[in-house]
Amino acid sequence: MKRYNLLIVLLLLIFNVTTAQKKNSPAADLSILKETKTKIENTVPLVIKHLQAIADKEGDNNIVANGKTALGKEYGILESEWFLYRNNMKNCILNNSSKKAKKCMEYHTQYLRNTFINYNNYISNLTRKNGYLGVEGDTKFDFKPAEISTKLSEAYFSASDAAGRMKSGQKKEFLEQTMSEDNKLTPYGQLAQ
Repeated sequence: MKRYNLLIVLLLLIFNVTTAQKKNSPAADLSILKETKTKIENTVPLVIKHLQAIADKEGDNNIVANGKTALGKEYGILESEWFLYRNNMKNCILNNSSKKAKKCMEYHTQYLRNTFINYNNYISNLTRKNGYLGVEGDTKFDFKPAEISTKLSEAYFSASDAAGRMKSGQKKEFLEQTMSEDNKLTPYGQLAQ
């Protein structure tokens, strides 16, 4: 009788751990990190293209050079906040009870959201129709701060639940994927060529 109980407990434990680690499982899907990275990086060439259109119209390449420098500064702020966010969210889950982890994650998500909004306002104002020097064309970005922040928050809360069903070694390994090179923003210098 005891063997059957132990077998059931072991099967449930294995099921919980494998469910938490399945790539497409909603309980552990952190693919939004890669999607967010791509959305951020895709803004750079669009802004530079707009700056080039202004420079061509005005016959002044300083517009592109100065614009690239200013955009690099904004991108740098976002790049460092993106790194901090991923690291802080991982630490919120690893180092806190679930109640404290939730508060911790909400705080860091709000801070990232504000950084996203600032960046979005900057690139939107720079590229809006009839904007600077009257260059026509409204550049469309697939970058919506509120939507991205919500999806990130949901993914991390699901990851927290999944991590709660793992042993500490598995939990740490699972959460380390958030800090992988795949989720790191490409340096601005490489994007702005």
